Amino acid sequence: MQVRRSVEIAAPPERIWPFLVEPDNVLKWYPTLRTFKYEDAGPQGPGARVYAEEKASGMLMKLHFVITEWVENRTVSLHMVSGTGVKGYDQSWSVEPLPSGSRFTFEEHVELPYGPLGSLIGKVGQRSSEAHVKEMLAELKVLAEA
Repeated sequence: MQVRRSVEIAAPPERIWPFLVEPDNVLKWYPTLRTFKYEDAGPQGPGARVYAEEKASGMLMKLHFVITEWVENRTVSLHMVSGTGVKGYDQSWSVEPLPSGSRFTFEEHVELPYGPLGSLIGKVGQRSSEAHVKEMLAELKVLAEA
């Protein structure tokens, strides 16, 4: 299952960035997340570990990610290294400067377990995921433009 959606935000990348990297701010626009925290006390960036709990389709997933890409005010990418409920999970959040502000793009690729049954479940869940992402981007836009 793959979702990619963008939104234009009337704010510079520097205004959006804290909503992507500060755990309390991530939880404000990402309503399916119950927990989002860094597992390392050191500096955040590539190699840092993130723990997240996400409730999707009635299931609470407990996910451990590693940050694979971190370019300040531009992009954060996460790769699941272990977790429950999914076989694979990658996300990328990127910000592109525009004359009128920024374009934020959310991308996720989720691989479900269960072989062919998982593929079928993914096709059914695709619409739900796209609807959630649309709501998330609308909320991020409101927060960043405030």
